[in-house]
Amino acid sequence: MTLACDSLGLERGGAQVLEAVSASFAPGQITAICGPNGAGKSSLLMALAGLLMAESGAVTLADASLASIHPQDRARRIGYLPQEAVVAWDVAVENVVRLGRMPWRDRGVEAVERAIATLDLQDLRHRPVSHLSGGEKARALLARVLAGEPEWILADEPLAALDLGHQLALMRNLHDAAAQGAGVVLVLHDLAMAMNHADRVLVLDQGRAVADGAPEQALSPEVIAQVWGVTGKWLGQPGARALVTS
Repeated sequence: MTLACDSLGLERGGAQVLEAVSASFAPGQITAICGPNGAGKSSLLMALAGLLMAESGAVTLADASLASIHPQDRARRIGYLPQEAVVAWDVAVENVVRLGRMPWRDRGVEAVERAIATLDLQDLRHRPVSHLSGGEKARALLARVLAGEPEWILADEPLAALDLGHQLALMRNLHDAAAQGAGVVLVLHDLAMAMNHADRVLVLDQGRAVADGAPEQALSPEVIAQVWGVTGKWLGQPGARALVTS
């Protein structure tokens, strides 16, 4: 069930944010989308989720145009976590998580309980979302995505509001989801997290794909110098690398 974009072009607010971006995302893998601010990362993720319609090119899911798939079916197959944690109603955490079952029109009790346990929300399940910290709210919203048991998990900066322990726990959970066959696509600013945890990295710069491949290749010192304009080198062993910049 490959998710792909072909020669994707997209404008937002009269500006070109994506230009002829082509990429194919495989299930069972974690793909990180990296790049500087304004590179088009969030726009690409929204287009892959079917939330932005491109001016040119196409997004396909299992070789079918994403636009041709019924919205309910698309919501069952693709779970999307936006960058900003916004909840319209001040409801309890467990009710936020249950919203992930809406595309299925069932309660999905087991799936909801698994998501609550996976994101370490058992002690917060009855707390109103207005009483949560930023990191706790981010975990609740990701649990909502997981409760839907989607084929694809698309998350925009899911680590941004989390402390280090919850960041690592989340990455373990996403690895587990990928091992069970889900496709995971993450927008990440933390290049070390991308290097150590992604199977593949797609680097965007000014709306174009400039590197795509294994983390060691896509985040090489040469690419980092070209895209981020800094001199850096990787230290440590595979899976535990740190980026030193100057």
